[in-house]
Amino acid sequence: MKRFTLLLVFFLTIALVAGCGGAAAPAEAPAPTEAPAEAPTQAPAEAPTQAPAESAPAEAPADTSPIKVGAIFDLTGATSDVGTPYADGMKDYVAWKNDQGGINGRQIDLISQDYAYAVDQAEQLYSQFVSQDEVVAFMGWGTGDTEALRGRIAADKVPFMSASYSANLIDIENAPYNFMIGTTYSAQFIAAIKWAEEDWAAQGNSDKPTIVLMHHDSPFGTSPYPDGEAYANANDIPLSAIPMPGGATDLTAELTQAQDGGANYIIVQNVPTPASLLVKNAATLGLDAKIVCLNWCADELLIGLAGEAANGVVGAIPFTPPSFEVAGMKDMIEYNQSQGTTLQEQGVRYVQGWLTMQVMAEGIKRVLDEGQELTGENIRTALEGMTNYDTGDITTPLTFTPDNHAGNKALRMFEVQDGQWQPVSDYIDVSAF
Repeated sequence: MKRFTLLLVFFLTIALVAGCGGAAAPAEAPAPTEAPAEAPTQAPAEAPTQAPAESAPAEAPADTSPIKVGAIFDLTGATSDVGTPYADGMKDYVAWKNDQGGINGRQIDLISQDYAYAVDQAEQLYSQFVSQDEVVAFMGWGTGDTEALRGRIAADKVPFMSASYSANLIDIENAPYNFMIGTTYSAQFIAAIKWAEEDWAAQGNSDKPTIVLMHHDSPFGTSPYPDGEAYANANDIPLSAIPMPGGATDLTAELTQAQDGGANYIIVQNVPTPASLLVKNAATLGLDAKIVCLNWCADELLIGLAGEAANGVVGAIPFTPPSFEVAGMKDMIEYNQSQGTTLQEQGVRYVQGWLTMQVMAEGIKRVLDEGQELTGENIRTALEGMTNYDTGDITTPLTFTPDNHAGNKALRMFEVQDGQWQPVSDYIDVSAF
């Protein structure tokens, strides 16, 4: 028994040693020259490294939204005979410009409507286009509506160009956002009086000519008279005015009144339809007085309506008619050829509309070229920096300043010769008028 016990103790001891110390020997430690298999728990301090430079922020995508411009046209009202081709010129400029890629890649959205020469309708459409459509500029039409709107235009800070050349619209204090690319009616009238005075003297007369203004019975018609009267009084020139009744089918009574007053020159401030009636009635009467049209009746429609009687009529014209082709008409000519028509067929009113829209578009482009926000204030500033803008001899070069928004300060006299308007003078400087 004792022997059995000793043997049991012996075998248990061997088993214990085998369980605790008989495992395989651990792997050798790596040689001292090798890097440790893993990074130590806490790395030794190192010199700080510079953070990588941040990448430049991506540029904002270019604004390609349409440029909204409001416009009112007379397509059915009292001046629609000239209002329609003027509107066509403006619309076609927009179509041509958009075909060229627009203004700095942005299309022009011309938001327009016929207002039929009604002031209240003009005011309503202006409010709608500015407040709801958020136009950045506005293209107007008549004298009555443009003068009625000028206070709101100033308050809204909306750059505004219209087809009215009333001298009231270049009063910077009261019309700071109105810009004019035609010579004022006052300047046209005084230039015509001055030309008549010189023409009368060239015929060997030593006295002063008697002049009558026959005019549309409206603010447009009477607009040039006060300044013209002041000029005539200062130069001892007899001057009077006779209104032309709207819708008249015969103007013999008014012409007889002018004849009885000894008129040597009749200057007309009206549109071509009534003016052509006046020209035909004067021919029938055998009137000796020479007829001189200011801007709005000196066009191709007058010639078409008056026929042979139009020959010899003179016009004080700020915009070159297509019958006397100049460099600035190139794009208009090519565009109309592409549309199957000609600039001669479109006429000088079309030229006026195209050029007016072109000048406003140039102001907008200058704002975008400077990377500025397209606001009325910025467009005004851009236009006021326009110096000697070349219209390719459609007009004299145009200049606007912060103190003077009358961009066009000269005009030429034209005469109807063989059914075409042809220049009979060089540019007459009207900056002093």
